[in-house]
Amino acid sequence: MERPQEINILTLNCWGLKFLSAARQPRLSQIGQTIASSLPPPDIVGLQECWTQEDYLSIRRSTAHILPHGKFYHSGVFGAGLAILSRWPIEESSMVRYPLNGRPTAFFRGDWFVGKGVAAARVRFGRGKGDVLEVFNTHTHAPYEEEGPEDSYVCHRTAQAWEVAKLARGAVERGHLVVALGDFNMVPSSLAHGIVTARGGVRDVWRVLHPDSAVGSADDEAERARGRPVPTAEFNVVENGVTSNSVYNTWRWSKDQRKKLGSGKEGVEIAPDTVDPRGQRLDYIFAADGGEREEGTWTVKSVRVGMTERHPVLGCSLSDHFSVEATLAFRRSEDRGNDGEKKGAATVSTASDDHYRRAVRKEDSSLTIRDQHDDQALQNGVYLRSPTGSEFHVANSSKGLDNALGGFHDYESDLPLSAYDEILAMIHKYVSREKTQRKWRGLHFLAWVVVLIACLVAVWFVPHNFVAFILMLLSSLGLMAGTVDGLIALLFVNTELRALQEFEWEILNAKAATGGGPMVDDLGDEPARDW
Repeated sequence: MERPQEINILTLNCWGLKFLSAARQPRLSQIGQTIASSLPPPDIVGLQECWTQEDYLSIRRSTAHILPHGKFYHSGVFGAGLAILSRWPIEESSMVRYPLNGRPTAFFRGDWFVGKGVAAARVRFGRGKGDVLEVFNTHTHAPYEEEGPEDSYVCHRTAQAWEVAKLARGAVERGHLVVALGDFNMVPSSLAHGIVTARGGVRDVWRVLHPDSAVGSADDEAERARGRPVPTAEFNVVENGVTSNSVYNTWRWSKDQRKKLGSGKEGVEIAPDTVDPRGQRLDYIFAADGGEREEGTWTVKSVRVGMTERHPVLGCSLSDHFSVEATLAFRRSEDRGNDGEKKGAATVSTASDDHYRRAVRKEDSSLTIRDQHDDQALQNGVYLRSPTGSEFHVANSSKGLDNALGGFHDYESDLPLSAYDEILAMIHKYVSREKTQRKWRGLHFLAWVVVLIACLVAVWFVPHNFVAFILMLLSSLGLMAGTVDGLIALLFVNTELRALQEFEWEILNAKAATGGGPMVDDLGDEPARDW
């Protein structure tokens, strides 16, 4: 099995909730057919929110001729909704559940019940020792509240980003090619994004080729601070990599607009210059090359937003997200000159670059179009590991592009100490919240025990049987609710507090390793409580 010169990767949130997602079966069936007809054909596909075996098998049957291998991952009560399809056999696989992942009391949201985590697969694509690709597919906790100090789930998403970073970092240090992809439910300006890239040793492939792309929606504080105009729909897809809340996506339209879709109806077309203030980039492909191969290294060739077409019959978007598609190209050592025309050099699609230029001209003349040096750097390929010697000179010859990418074995990269302090403050705030929740839930259980005893005594003295029945019914129902709260306090909250203790220790230890304080010692003056 010869090493391929290119690896094509695709990630998509399918929005396949059983009983809840509109037009689920025809949409996911069409998703499979669209993947099967994609050009270039994908070699690795990561799917999120593919909840049912029926939908998974439908996609597998449609794509079996290009992706003969696949794995549907099982987790939680209803399944994690994660699947990986591959051109090559999957040598190893595991489902790593997140220690912090929502709360069972939020049953109407479902994150805790589906057992979210990271679907991991190890794929061998060549004969060489380092010709191994480790794929990490995930769908992190949804941001039901605006991210900020009052977001009660931000600690969960931060901890989940930390878990992804640990898995990616380990794969990089093993010397493998690493791809982490999925719906991360974060924007590029978020702390979670910084954790994945800095701690994981991977690079956001979209930012590699679009370093000036948006760091959030037009309404996001960090994006407003950049002073950019509100982007158009076309600019958001081509330059900003928007995959969610795009005005192009029919599932973000009003009911009146959606009623016009379908066979024989007038339909609705969105002009490319329509303003798109809410568009966000929530779906990502992160990559790194941890290998030390003398013959060459992997580079980012191209990246694009896909699956923007509509269902041929229903007229709706195939999902409430668009896909992210990237191509990694292997660059041989002898091809790493300044001349992008050398044999084997990785080049960027000129069509997409021209599309980008048109979008820039339409959007704002103050935005700088890539100059000749930038184009040359992209044509030479963008490295997925830190180059050395002449490689470093070539990769960094362009201004405005950080092209020295890669693993921890080549360079030091970590979070600033202020980020660790922010995470620790977040943990302490959430621990305080959970301890308060545990106290009140425990008191709720005890209160209903007292009420039940009082009602049992009262039935001996009430003059009418129906009154006794009402007292017993209400006290029994109340005790049931109190028992659930008591079990949550005893089992779930205590489990979560222990997961938070582990997370805190890891953050303190990582901070100390970067020179931010003494190493963590369990022999403290205040021993941890067992219960």
